[in-house]
Amino acid sequence: MTKRIALFLLFAALAVISESCTSGKKQEPYVLLISFDGFRHDYVNTFQPPHFLEFIEEGTAAKAMIPSFPSKTFPNHYTIVTGMYPGHHGLVDNTFYDSTQNVVYTMGKRELVQDAFYYGGLPLWQLAQQQGLKSASYFWVGSEAPVAGFYPDYYEIYDGDVPNEARIKKVVEWLQLPESERPRFISLYFSLVDSEGHSSGPNSGKLKETVLEADRLLGLIDQKIAELDLPVNIIVTSDHGMYEMTETAETFIYLDSLFAPDDSIKFANSGPIVHVYEDDSTRQEQIFQSLAAKETHFKTYRRKDTPNQWHYDQHPRIGDLLLVMEPGYYFRNGSPDTTKTMMDSPWGVHGFDPYVTPEMGAIFYAKGPNIQKGLLVPPFENVHVYPLVAKILGLTTPSNIDGDPDVLMKAFVE
Repeated sequence: MTKRIALFLLFAALAVISESCTSGKKQEPYVLLISFDGFRHDYVNTFQPPHFLEFIEEGTAAKAMIPSFPSKTFPNHYTIVTGMYPGHHGLVDNTFYDSTQNVVYTMGKRELVQDAFYYGGLPLWQLAQQQGLKSASYFWVGSEAPVAGFYPDYYEIYDGDVPNEARIKKVVEWLQLPESERPRFISLYFSLVDSEGHSSGPNSGKLKETVLEADRLLGLIDQKIAELDLPVNIIVTSDHGMYEMTETAETFIYLDSLFAPDDSIKFANSGPIVHVYEDDSTRQEQIFQSLAAKETHFKTYRRKDTPNQWHYDQHPRIGDLLLVMEPGYYFRNGSPDTTKTMMDSPWGVHGFDPYVTPEMGAIFYAKGPNIQKGLLVPPFENVHVYPLVAKILGLTTPSNIDGDPDVLMKAFVE
């Protein structure tokens, strides 16, 4: 009897120990990657949004995050989730020409936006899936296309009319799924700051109100995530900043003044950058010399001669020639006679060379159980976010990414 009691007590003790070990098992980390489109690196200092300030104190912040060239929405969002420069992943601009398909890709052509053909690299949601983790995306460039043959486990087709609170609600619901179905990587996108920055400029009272609304959303996210009691690392980014534009007699350079009416030249885009496509090398050189002679507040590049830091000299979707504006000036289609100015001064523009235009600087703020607290890091290029996310989630990165894990290693806590 005594021996039976002893055995019973032993098994009971082992059961308690086993249960204790199980309940004390370390939970695997999660990453919520957020983009506030167009949130400039100095908005927090300028407008003092309280939730952003608190968020920064509790984690790691960069003085600025340097967008990839060109500092546009589509290429930079896709760079953040692939760790590759636009000239390498192939989404080279918001608008570009693809000669193999004889088609102009634009953000407004839904059938192209949802076509995996245009998206190189391996997005974070696919990296997670390939290594056994669930993933989700609420409006992120590339997540509507079956890149590498698959969609994220959970995703939404872009609809700018969906209220921001509804987006947050869905993310929380994903994180409340049973553990086996729960996404460990989630991306989330908001456009409000970019929209107002374009409309009224980066220094307006309306922009301040919008930044404070973004701050309210961040506070709501922080609150909801805290209530879940999960080890979620929140990384807040943006794709680019914003440059204030005011109209003068020289602000606009009209493309009709650069190209002869009978020129059968393919070109794409306007604004700070124009891509010119010409296969014939002799004709290409003639066009280059003609444009170079007309340079006023812009510079003409042969693709192969673009600055090294752009990493923009190889992909065939990049124009054979590039016209790149100085900050504060803008290419427009047509001529002064045919094109009416629709914008009230001031307004906001991005797309300028981020290496000579500090106003293009984006944000990087992160906090969570795997993020160093109270750390300020110097400006870094946005290709380096990818290896940090992979490190947090325990994922092995592809060998062809441009991001360097050492750049943000100080921000990582085991």
